[in-house]
Amino acid sequence: MDGHKTKQMSVTLKIAVQKSGRLTEESLRLLKECGISIENGNDRLKAVARNFPVEVLYLRNADIPQYVEDGVADIAILGENVIIEKCRDIQIIEHLGFSKCRLSMAIPKGIEYPGSEYFNGKRIATSYTNSLNGYLKKKNILAEVHEISGSVEIAPNIGLSDAICDLVSTGSTLFSNGLKEVDVVLKSQACLVSGKELPEETQKILDKLLFRIRAVLASRNNRYILLNSPDDAIHEISRILPGIKSPTIMPLVEKGWSSMHSVISETDFWNVIDQLKAAGAQGILVLPIEKMVV
Repeated sequence: MDGHKTKQMSVTLKIAVQKSGRLTEESLRLLKECGISIENGNDRLKAVARNFPVEVLYLRNADIPQYVEDGVADIAILGENVIIEKCRDIQIIEHLGFSKCRLSMAIPKGIEYPGSEYFNGKRIATSYTNSLNGYLKKKNILAEVHEISGSVEIAPNIGLSDAICDLVSTGSTLFSNGLKEVDVVLKSQACLVSGKELPEETQKILDKLLFRIRAVLASRNNRYILLNSPDDAIHEISRILPGIKSPTIMPLVEKGWSSMHSVISETDFWNVIDQLKAAGAQGILVLPIEKMVV
């Protein structure tokens, strides 16, 4: 032996995110909530996490599916609309629940919309030709598709098209350009995607990341609820609040009363609050959950 030791290269998980924009902010926020510290990536192509074996690649949104398919990036955070539009050999491994929007058909406000047959023979402007052609084929519609990039919503106003197919979030951009949304082509949200099968060590890192992501997402969608209940109402309130398995029940100093603790979906809370009060619940507190491991 020559006394030299072979240095083992550390394994990192390469994750691609949009270089700039709302999706970038939400993606980095998610990683931060997962306890991963990323160096500021402004004007940089990549950044390495200080406390987790992850390397973040900042790329153009439209290029990310190709990079994932080719294995340049192991995984990526992408809008579902981009995944569908680019038709690459990548798969969704987790829906992330943020950056929700929809790809929709829109026409000038003053035109009456009889249904999708309106688009027969019309000129439609879009940046999402594959998705639009899929919609037209499904509806048996023959239309003239104009592919343009950026500012699709101005196309009808300058005489380029009769309608558009574009991403819609609040609808305010359509409204300000004299358009109205008339049909939804597809709904979209941010997703975690992967390409080819990962090496074993890289997959282990991804599994750890997924564990953290799922804990964060569960905490976002659920709330911790505490309430006081008469002892004779515990059974009924437990029926309303099943919790993860069942509520935690602790006796209060005041005889005949107990404190009940549980977890409830945020979307369900307002649907059951009246039931809880009718069953005798008092002093109801609802608290955010930082992390939730189930």
